[in-house]
Amino acid sequence: MIKPHAASELKPLFVYDTERHHALNSEAETLPSLLVSSAAAANAVMLGAGYFTPLTGYMNLKDSLAVAESLHTSDGLFWPVPIVNMVSDVSAIGDSKRIALRDPNVEGHPVLAVMDVDAIEEVSVEQINFMAENIFGTLDPAHPGVAAFVSQGNLILSGSIQVLNFSYFQTDFPDTFRTAVEIRNEMAERGWNKVVAFQTRNPMHRAHEELCRMAQEDLGSDGILIHMLLGQLKPGDIPANVRDDCIRKMVEIYFPANTVMITGYGFDMLYAGPREAVLHAVFRQNCGCTHFIVGRDHAGVGDYYGGFDAQTIFDEKVPEGALEIEIYRADHTAYSKKLDKVIMMKDAPDHEKDDFILLSGTKVREMLGNGIAPPPEFSRPECAQILMDYYQSIDG
Repeated sequence: MIKPHAASELKPLFVYDTERHHALNSEAETLPSLLVSSAAAANAVMLGAGYFTPLTGYMNLKDSLAVAESLHTSDGLFWPVPIVNMVSDVSAIGDSKRIALRDPNVEGHPVLAVMDVDAIEEVSVEQINFMAENIFGTLDPAHPGVAAFVSQGNLILSGSIQVLNFSYFQTDFPDTFRTAVEIRNEMAERGWNKVVAFQTRNPMHRAHEELCRMAQEDLGSDGILIHMLLGQLKPGDIPANVRDDCIRKMVEIYFPANTVMITGYGFDMLYAGPREAVLHAVFRQNCGCTHFIVGRDHAGVGDYYGGFDAQTIFDEKVPEGALEIEIYRADHTAYSKKLDKVIMMKDAPDHEKDDFILLSGTKVREMLGNGIAPPPEFSRPECAQILMDYYQSIDG
C-alpha cells in the first residue's frame, strides 16, 4: 500500500480513546452549539474517518480561496476542493472559541464534533462566486453543486475539530460504511498491496463491472475497492441502500472470492466533475489504493463538463509528485455486438454506433419503472430485478 497524502500515516480526527470520547461528549453538552450544513457535516465525517488526511479541521478564508484558485493551500499543501464550515448565523455561539457542531441529518441534532474556533470570517458574494466558479466551472444555479455551495451562508468558521460520531452513516449502512483506517486495515489483512479503486454513486451496470475487471487485469492488482458514496444526492438519483444491494449481488455472483471489497464513505455528492475527480483520488490514496479509475464524465452532471475533463485535469492541474496514486484512464465502455463482450469504445475503431448496445439513463429508468429488464448485455438480470422492484415501489 502507498502512504497517505502528504503524511507518513493516516490522521483520523475521530476520538477513538473511550475515556476521552466520553469526556468530550459530556463537555460538548455544556458548550455553545451550532447546527451545521449537510456539506459541513459530511466534511466532519470525512475528516473523522481519515479520508481527508492531513487536514486537521476546516479551512479559513485564505486557504479556501487559494485551494479554489490553485489547488494548494496558502502554505503549499496540494488539495483540490475547499473543506469548509460555512453558515449564515453565528449568534448562538457569540465569541466562543470552543463550540459543539450539531448534525443536521440526524433526528435530535446530536453533537457531531467539538471545534476549536480559530476565526469567523465574513465571505463576500464575490468570494463565494469565485470559489464556486473555480470548483464547479460554472455559476449556473441549476447546477446542484453550485446551488448547495452558495446557499450555505456567508460566514466561514475555521479551526481544528475532534469528531465524536459518523452521523447516520455507521447506523444506516453498518455493513458498508468504512473509515479509511478500516479499509487500510482490511487490505493489510487480505494481503493486498496493489489495489484499484472504483468510485460510484450509481448502481453498477455491465460496463462498470467489466471496467473494474479490465483495470484489475491490466494493472495486475491484488483487488478492487468498490467505494460508493453514501451521502446526499440530487433528486432522481438512486438511494444508497438500493445501489448497495445491486453491487453486493453483482459481486457475489460474478467476481471470484477475495477480489473485491465493497465499501462506502460518508460524503455528499458535489457534482464538481474534474475537481471532484481529484478529490476522489486524494482520499483513495488515503485508503491505501495504488490506482484509481477515472472514466468518462467522472463526477459530472448535465453537460457542464467535457467527457474527459476529469482525466485531463490530472495532466494540467496536478503537479508531478503531488499524488502517489496513479490514474487508470477509462473510455466509455459498452457491449459490442460484434465481439460479444464489453469493451472500451476507443479500442474498436471499426465499430459503428449500432454495433454497441447503448441505452440512455432516461430509457433505462423508463424500462425499469415499467417492469422491463434492460438487455442482459447492459445489466445483470439479478441487479435489474432489484432496480425494477425499487422503481415500481416509488411509482406505485
